[in-house]
Amino acid sequence: MRDWKRHIAFALLIAAALVLAGCGDFGKVEQGRVIAYNQKTGEVTLIRDSTEGQAAKPVYNGLPVLTVKTPADPDEMGPAPQAGKLMLVDLKKHEIVIYDTAAQALRTIEYQPVAERHNVAKGTGLPQIDKGKQTITVYCAAEHTAVTFAASAELLAMPADTWKTGDEVRYYFKDPAQALRMMNVTKTDLNKS
Repeated sequence: MRDWKRHIAFALLIAAALVLAGCGDFGKVEQGRVIAYNQKTGEVTLIRDSTEGQAAKPVYNGLPVLTVKTPADPDEMGPAPQAGKLMLVDLKKHEIVIYDTAAQALRTIEYQPVAERHNVAKGTGLPQIDKGKQTITVYCAAEHTAVTFAASAELLAMPADTWKTGDEVRYYFKDPAQALRMMNVTKTDLNKS
């Protein structure tokens, strides 16, 4: 049910972009998951949806990463995005995909689950890194599930934002480095649309 609301919001963003563009040169719309956000410089770094909005579920694996300036007009910007480098939690395959900043690449990690909690509300203090128990707990938003897995010393030493999912954003642009409009899909309440 939430997918159709996302499609409506996306259509509204496109319509607004077309109105903004007038009869002149049409711009483009891009979607990505935020891996870094610098509020001072107004720069959002993201990994693009490789399906280009053509699939029901976005796939955030479009590398290289992009950095785009937020709109110059603050009224054209939604809520500030939250950054994170967790791209995917696959509960069936027991795989986690993260963006590894040091390698500047996506990395797939096979994990051994210690525990899974279902019907977990968003914002429950996750991720949790427990060096004593040598576990990491991440949140899988799509399934509303918290997954705790055994972690090596290398994984435990990674920055905490490695295990956090960044917000999804869509933006309209003519210059790929400058957004004219930006919508935080994750933090936009589509029930009010």
